Amino acid sequence: MKNIVILVFLVTQFSFGNDVIWSKTGHRVVGEVAQAHLSRRAKKAIHKILKGQSLAAIANFGDEIKADRQFRKFSAWHYVNFPSDKNYRDVEPSEYGDLVMGINTCISIIKDPNSAEQDVAFYLKFLVHLIGDLHQPMHVGRLEDKGGNDIQVQWFGEGSNLHRVWDSNMINDYGMSFTELSDKLPVLTKNQIKELQKGDVYDWVEESQDIANEIYDSVTVGEKIGYQYSYRWWNTVEEQLQKGGIRLAAVLNSIFE
Repeated sequence: MKNIVILVFLVTQFSFGNDVIWSKTGHRVVGEVAQAHLSRRAKKAIHKILKGQSLAAIANFGDEIKADRQFRKFSAWHYVNFPSDKNYRDVEPSEYGDLVMGINTCISIIKDPNSAEQDVAFYLKFLVHLIGDLHQPMHVGRLEDKGGNDIQVQWFGEGSNLHRVWDSNMINDYGMSFTELSDKLPVLTKNQIKELQKGDVYDWVEESQDIANEIYDSVTVGEKIGYQYSYRWWNTVEEQLQKGGIRLAAVLNSIFE
């Protein structure tokens, strides 16, 4: 009985990861965008570490390993929660870890010259995934509703929740492959790219939280949403995917400079 209680506790603590962030398509878009903005040095180093695989090809690694019990300790890395009136660095970090801690840990291990080759590959794949997670606003949602997982809505007449709408419903129903969606994103100037790459993970997580707060106000529990909702928010989806890719490239270029 004691073991069952412990298992239930763990499942409750790590329940945020049940939905697939940004859907597989969304994560691959982030990887595809980043690939196009890598420096020559970063591109060469990453090609060697990933044995020729592209960033889009490994972008869903962080979700794929969830099925393996040995990686359960990483479950809390996929999200972060802190009060809407606070900055991330002003609150006590979770004892289980969080998205920001996960990103910083990955960067530290990749940059460490003493890290084993297989560890560098593992944490590079994870970093690509986590930067994508950071830019899905509901992964910086409220603790009390599990990042919108407990806010039930009707998506085109089918049961869903606010988290899943942003994770997968809108992107999947848009019906584009990751390459089609990547090609559809706006062409940015060098100055626009530099603007998006300003700041660091702490600035970006607070930006995502601001968007999450707007999203919370976008629906009521049980509301029926569909075309009109997607039309209203699709630009934000595209902006976050593109930001995620451009900022991922900035992080990787910095690591391998």
